[in-house]
Amino acid sequence: MHDIKMITETDAKLATHEQVCSQRYEAIEKRLEEGSKRMSRIETWLYITLGAVLLGPGAVADVVKKVIGL
Repeated sequence: MHDIKMITETDAKLATHEQVCSQRYEAIEKRLEEGSKRMSRIETWLYITLGAVLLGPGAVADVVKKVIGL
């Protein structure tokens, strides 16, 4: 009888642990997605800056205007 009670308690603790880990995993996934979006923006600005340094700001401005349709 004692073994059954212990198994039930262990099952309850494991279920709670799985629930908490699931919530943590979802939060981690969300932060990774947000970080990925932010890194894409940083990468874009890095390329623009690199182009400005190598080609001069006027050439990059012309390219950016063509890309965004101005």
